Amino acid sequence: MSIPPPPGPHQPQDPYQPPPQPGPYPQGPYPQGSDPQGPSPRDPFAPPQQPYAHDPYAQGPYPQAPYGAAPYPVWGQGYNPYGRSSVINGVAIAALVLGILCFLPGVGLVLGIVALAQIRRRGERGRGMAIAGAVLSSVGLALWILMLATGGASDFWQGFKEGASAGPGSSFSLAEGDCFDVPGDTFGTDVYDVDEVPCSGEHDAEVFATIPLPGSDYPGEDKVVDVADDKCFTLQRAYAMDSWALTEEVDVYYLTPTSESWSWGDREITCVFGNVDETGTLTGSLRADETTLDADQLAFLKAMDTVDETLSEEPEDLPEEDLAANRTWAGDTGDVTAAQAAVLGGHTWSATARAPMAALVKDMQRAGKEWAAAEKASDVDAFYRHYESAYGVVDGDTTVTARKALGLATTPPDYDDDSGDPADGTGGGGGDSGLDV
Repeated sequence: MSIPPPPGPHQPQDPYQPPPQPGPYPQGPYPQGSDPQGPSPRDPFAPPQQPYAHDPYAQGPYPQAPYGAAPYPVWGQGYNPYGRSSVINGVAIAALVLGILCFLPGVGLVLGIVALAQIRRRGERGRGMAIAGAVLSSVGLALWILMLATGGASDFWQGFKEGASAGPGSSFSLAEGDCFDVPGDTFGTDVYDVDEVPCSGEHDAEVFATIPLPGSDYPGEDKVVDVADDKCFTLQRAYAMDSWALTEEVDVYYLTPTSESWSWGDREITCVFGNVDETGTLTGSLRADETTLDADQLAFLKAMDTVDETLSEEPEDLPEEDLAANRTWAGDTGDVTAAQAAVLGGHTWSATARAPMAALVKDMQRAGKEWAAAEKASDVDAFYRHYESAYGVVDGDTTVTARKALGLATTPPDYDDDSGDPADGTGGGGGDSGLDV
């Protein structure tokens, strides 16, 4: 029976054994000092002695790990089996976000440069984001400089303000043909927000015209009101050609820009129809133009409007004060009346309107002759006789019959009311109805 020799320094160590804990003075494989008892007798079963005092392949003074084993860890620090990834630089993320949004491009450019310096110094990730943010911010900064140099930034801001001021429900966004209600029970002195509603039902007002105002500086309230007074009452004829439909309850209002709304892009006067009673409403649209009328209605209203316009030019001085001026006006009115009678006589009317229109044409021809006679009147009394005879045809029975056949309003305006007179062909009120917007 053989006994295995004890492990010696020349034998390989078990690779799965943990390495021995090194002491402050590692012991090598050298023999220890002499035994005080003296050498023991030779063991017959002991392995042969090394022929050399030092084995060249023996373990040195420092413990060695077997081939392929991990080295000993440093005191107080364990192994890190997986590589720990470096963090992404936060400044690089911020630079990329600002660059994409083109918001504060100067700040985005500075952050991109700072991020690159931090990444280089700390070994962090995010270099690509920092570069991209710096490039995008540089492009945005260049565009801003170009816009400022060419005035593009001012145009952009102006367009933004106009878009904001013309949003839904804003009085600035009203257009011809719109009907709306205002907040509260009555028209106030300031109207900013409105609710657009169908014109077929009840509504506070109906837009019949918009008047653009030139210039970049606010012209002042007095100037704006003067323009509105002058043009709104004239433009109503183009929108509501049937003046008889403008009953005595209809009045003209206008919405004018203020200095504040002007700065937000409000550059228009808005002319509207409303109720004479500010607490009242209108029902149905008053629009009567090419978009709503048929051929017969349009031909009739155009001819009658031409006559009404001439009648509205009657001199302010009475015949007793200036007979010559009134005679000249009567002659012009006679020429226009006869000409429009010829226009109506040459139109091809529908079957239902043919006879009533023929009767009206005859009356207009007779009125034209009366106006011509008034032009030649030798005195005031003679002038008035022909004047009253000619005016008897205006809004007379044949006119009412023709209107009924054409499907138009049949109630003549009340010229005795202060709210209207034959000069302007309307029955509505004409007071100062300006509203600020």
